[in-house]
Amino acid sequence: MAKPAKSVMIDIGIDEKDRAAIADGLSRLLADTFGLYQKTHSFHWNVTGPMFNTLHAMFMEQYTELWNALDEIAERIRALGFPAPGSSGQYAKLTTIKEEQGVPPAMDMIRQLVEGHEAVARTARKVFAAAEKGGDEPTADLLTQRLQIHEKTAWMLRSMLE
Repeated sequence: MAKPAKSVMIDIGIDEKDRAAIADGLSRLLADTFGLYQKTHSFHWNVTGPMFNTLHAMFMEQYTELWNALDEIAERIRALGFPAPGSSGQYAKLTTIKEEQGVPPAMDMIRQLVEGHEAVARTARKVFAAAEKGGDEPTADLLTQRLQIHEKTAWMLRSMLE
């Protein structure tokens, strides 16, 4: 569990134990989002084949959205009074996203990204219990937005596999 940042006392109506549990879950969401961002960006650079233009542009849109989400998630962790993880070592310990060491064919890239978006959705869903217990509506709202994006993106990618 993350240790609170050394600063002024925080009194936002969520006790420290609940804030810590929420920040811990959000740290896992941040790590998964970063792992999926890296994978999507790499696939953008390395995709080839007859769907190159479509996938290259789609992957760019997706990694840009993921990049922007990182800031929102990290800032919510900070608003709760905890440091946001920011190193590759921290992310490696927290993430459920498997790294791709090579350059798979385009259809395998799509499959991996479907799996990645579904994994991030599962991670986001797990944080809801802590957010609800603590009465943390801003985190619940953030999680809802992230779930909508990841579930829609997974559906769109999955549609390309049919």
